[in-house]
Amino acid sequence: MKNLRVAISGGSGLIGSALARDLTADGAEVIRLVRRPARGADELSWTPTGEGAAPDPRALAGCDAVVHLAGAPIAGRRWTAARKAELRASRVEPTTKLARAMAAADPPPRVLLCGSAIGYYGGTAEAGADERAPQGSGFLADLVRDWEAATAPVARAGIRVVNLRSGIVLARGGMLKPLIPLFRLGLGGRIGSGRQYLSWISLTDEIRAIRRLIEDNELAGPVNLTAPNPVTNAEFTRALAAALRRPALFAVPEFALRAALGEVANELLVSARVIPGKLTAAGFSFRHPDIESALSEVVRPAATVP
Repeated sequence: MKNLRVAISGGSGLIGSALARDLTADGAEVIRLVRRPARGADELSWTPTGEGAAPDPRALAGCDAVVHLAGAPIAGRRWTAARKAELRASRVEPTTKLARAMAAADPPPRVLLCGSAIGYYGGTAEAGADERAPQGSGFLADLVRDWEAATAPVARAGIRVVNLRSGIVLARGGMLKPLIPLFRLGLGGRIGSGRQYLSWISLTDEIRAIRRLIEDNELAGPVNLTAPNPVTNAEFTRALAAALRRPALFAVPEFALRAALGEVANELLVSARVIPGKLTAAGFSFRHPDIESALSEVVRPAATVP
């Protein structure tokens, strides 16, 4: 990774901050896209939405890669009409701005790795979905479709584009942040029937996969960033309880989840069994192919977790 120059948006988030640390530790030059005035040569100011400025194409010129991870959190709040508009605006508009800036750079960056999500597939069959599967239905599937389409100016400029269709990223932050304290108290449990599949990836493997995709010129288009062994919600619940050495006796009924979260509950109850077809075919070796090893890393003392 030495001598690489990589620009990252969303660099303060769970994945972006871990990626920036990992690249910097290996000697790469990392430029963070920030929403305030830049404070040094390692920052590039832009306004992702509205009438503000796009990134300066001159600052992106010659970058080996641009990794675009910005976007408002999907879960945690009801999907009101205003919230849906916010989720869309935080993804489609910034991607369009960044894509146009990349296309105008001279020389242009070699690759755009753009955040995406396995929500594209909606609910999947028992056999699972790889990158060849069609688009599913629902708000999130439509959002991901439009989000990925916003990279078109980059593709037209002849720049390689990778759409990072990430599953649930397991780390001390993200989805596990509120769950670990509950499970430590013995209050954890499955959601609904527990039979719905959850497609996950450890933060370690998420970062390793992104680094592979930066340099592997043969990989382009949608790439599923998920571990090769999805689990049901019940299996996940048992594994997390076992990792924390606590019981998991409770269950959240579907009606209660829908009452509390509204439409967002559909994403927690849908069965999403997504397979990393392209990564597997490329010979990518997962450090955490099973849920037990991934959760074991997360619940270790904080000083030992990447």
